Amino acid sequence: MRILITGGTGNTGRPLAAALRARGADIRVASRNPGNAADHVRFDWADPATHGPALEGVEVAYLVPPPATLEPMPLVEPFLAAASGVRRVVLLGSLAVLPGAPGIVELERAVQRMPESSILRPSGFMQNFLGAHPVATGIRERGEIVSASGPGRLGWIDAEDIAAVAAEVLTGPDPAPEHVLTGPESLSYADAAAVITEVTGRPVRHTEVSVAERARIFGEVMPQPFARALAAIDAEIRAGTEDRTTSAVEDLTGRPPRSFRDFVAAHMA
Repeated sequence: MRILITGGTGNTGRPLAAALRARGADIRVASRNPGNAADHVRFDWADPATHGPALEGVEVAYLVPPPATLEPMPLVEPFLAAASGVRRVVLLGSLAVLPGAPGIVELERAVQRMPESSILRPSGFMQNFLGAHPVATGIRERGEIVSASGPGRLGWIDAEDIAAVAAEVLTGPDPAPEHVLTGPESLSYADAAAVITEVTGRPVRHTEVSVAERARIFGEVMPQPFARALAAIDAEIRAGTEDRTTSAVEDLTGRPPRSFRDFVAAHMA
């Protein structure tokens, strides 16, 4: 059984590939900039010519949608049309519902029409506090986390825990239609700032802004329509729509999800 991992060098793709290799699985790691490993292949949503080679011999696929777009189907539809040999698709979705994005719902429905499918719905990624994400940039440059979510909480999850669940769903028996994935606790941005301050010894504060200002900040690193939709989620977080935790990670992997405190300690550098 060959497993295709789209987004294979991303936050969930990298640990998923490692987990599946450890099981001896036959994998194909697809990304726009593939490595030199024999199981890597070039794949670009915007280039349908790369879809067929990536799908050759594939029976199971992990599907990470095209990034920063509210209309993924024009890019994904050619891929699904070429995926006649694929019997199972596991889609990386989101617990947050982007407003004004019927294309994302259309993508989910297209995946649900596959012979076997499952949608993973994780809460906010802990990896947002690392790398080039605006949250991480604010922490490094100003000791500040900016949001429009007020005291609203969400069940932050480590992408490695999402990958561990994906490995089980890709290789296990008939998958459940969806899995809501969270970390072990629900935290606001102010809570997260307090944890980072305590663990690292570097003061980090939370600053409240308007949804419009949050959209402007996101718009510096992503297309404006997607930035506005992403900023609007902060209002939903403020209203409590993501203040929840589930036992799904432990139920599926046999171990509890990583706490935010442990994540910060592991990534202090």
